[in-house]
Amino acid sequence: MSGRGFGSAVTLPGDPPGGRRAALVWGVGVAVYFVAVIFRTSLGVAGLDAADRFDVNASALSTFSILQLLVYAGMQIPVGLMVDRLGTKKVLTLGVVLFTVGQLGFALSPSYGMALASRALLGCGDAMTFISVLRLGGRWFPARRGPLIAQLAGLVGMAGNLVSTLVIARLLHGVGWTAAFAGSAVAGLVVLVLLLLFLKDHPEGHEPAPVAHAGATYVRRQIAESWREPGTRLGLWVHFTTQFPAMVFLLLWGLPFLVEAQGLSPETAGGLLTLVVASNMVVGLVYGQIIARHHAARAPLALGTITVTAALWATTLAYPGDRAPMWLLITLCAVLGACGPASMIGFDFARPANPPERQGTASGIVNMGGFVASMTTLLAVGVLLDATGGNYRIAFSSVFVLEALGFVQILRLKARTAKRERERLVASRVEAVHVPV
Repeated sequence: MSGRGFGSAVTLPGDPPGGRRAALVWGVGVAVYFVAVIFRTSLGVAGLDAADRFDVNASALSTFSILQLLVYAGMQIPVGLMVDRLGTKKVLTLGVVLFTVGQLGFALSPSYGMALASRALLGCGDAMTFISVLRLGGRWFPARRGPLIAQLAGLVGMAGNLVSTLVIARLLHGVGWTAAFAGSAVAGLVVLVLLLLFLKDHPEGHEPAPVAHAGATYVRRQIAESWREPGTRLGLWVHFTTQFPAMVFLLLWGLPFLVEAQGLSPETAGGLLTLVVASNMVVGLVYGQIIARHHAARAPLALGTITVTAALWATTLAYPGDRAPMWLLITLCAVLGACGPASMIGFDFARPANPPERQGTASGIVNMGGFVASMTTLLAVGVLLDATGGNYRIAFSSVFVLEALGFVQILRLKARTAKRERERLVASRVEAVHVPV
């Protein structure tokens, strides 16, 4: 994308200038996030190989992804505070070091325990990337470019997922476990060098004002005030209910389900995982355009995605015979691609509910919703597979429990959130009328 494309917008006084330099610096940050997503999702195409390599059952296998997501979710608010205090470059540098060491350690781990520790380290480094990249875009581009920058960052992340399904899977079955994972770790070293050479926290003359840190009391107040807003809680439940079906499928259980339960070859199963990622990228652009033009479409899109996802899963699991037909599996994977974009709607409920000084805290609360649901489902599927002797129909039925819980909570909070948004809109219009010219 050209410098003109990024920097040609009319800017406000005091806004960063954008332009080619901004595109270069931001591109380095996004490259870090791209590599982090490759490492994060690489286990999704290696689940069966990991079970054989470490001689573990389904429950132990699911612990890899559960621990990684637990660390990621738990780091969201602390990382936001670190970025404010230390700056983007230092936090991203630490993140690259951690997730690269984690990926290399996973490649060389001789035991399940060491492999588990490596995935935890990877999750910690991964957690430092997305918030940092969003902050970097805000420092280098005009404010009105913010939504575009965030959307592009998300698309780059999904491209990293695509690399996992296309490249890591082939390397794994071509050169073996150690060479595939250790070789991929080289990408971490490459982006580390680029980061150290080219990344700057902000343009000259646009240094941020010092941020006051008031300790634990401040953090508790931020969290409590954000949670009081129904829009924050609605955002959390939207994220909780929409994100996890696709994440569980991509991170771990999709490939085993397609190979062991549906009898597909690893190559065909990998193609269906790729379809989930490709659908995510396309649907993300569509959902973004719809919501930008029709703000009231947020809840219908979220609820519609949940309903269609549940219907496709029910049809697939209940299909007569041992295996579902290919057309149904393709449809399921295409619909799962809408889960990621639908989860982003949660942030669109939390954003208008909170003032600028609470945006990071509110976003952290929302972002943890989907990861908590994903961890819960990853564990439930693994436990149920062990308990039922590998019955994927029973194991994946756990998806419906969390979807039903989230669906009810969304319906409960939707009207209350809409009322609060209308009240704020009226108040802002009244205030605008009384502002002296």
